[in-house]
Amino acid sequence: MFKRLDHVGVVVHEIDAAVQTYCEQLGLTLLEQVEIAEQKVVAAFLEGGNSTIELIAPTDTASGTARFLASRGEGMHHVCYEVDDIRATLATLQATGVRLIDETPRQGVHGLVAFVHPKATHGVMIELLQKAHL
Repeated sequence: MFKRLDHVGVVVHEIDAAVQTYCEQLGLTLLEQVEIAEQKVVAAFLEGGNSTIELIAPTDTASGTARFLASRGEGMHHVCYEVDDIRATLATLQATGVRLIDETPRQGVHGLVAFVHPKATHGVMIELLQKAHL
């Protein structure tokens, strides 16, 4: 069902400071930084060898990400797995009783995304990603 680990999402207070830390001090490379208005966040994707980190900072104090940050602080937000068919994956998960945040996919930065509730996976939020083919 899951093809591969695509990235790890890390929630941060200040995107520019976090990008500076990860790039200048840890040696990762900034791939892109985008604002996702509908989710009220700014995200920076960083490459570090054979892995990608997504830094996420809220742009609105009322957003879900801001609430997550306020209650849990900076740190790991989610683990993202790439899937071939997000709708089929969601249907399979629903059929096995897995609690979902998103029952239908929505548009993300790199394709269709949906989230599995962390209560279903022992405290780790899982993002599913069906990459857009350009």
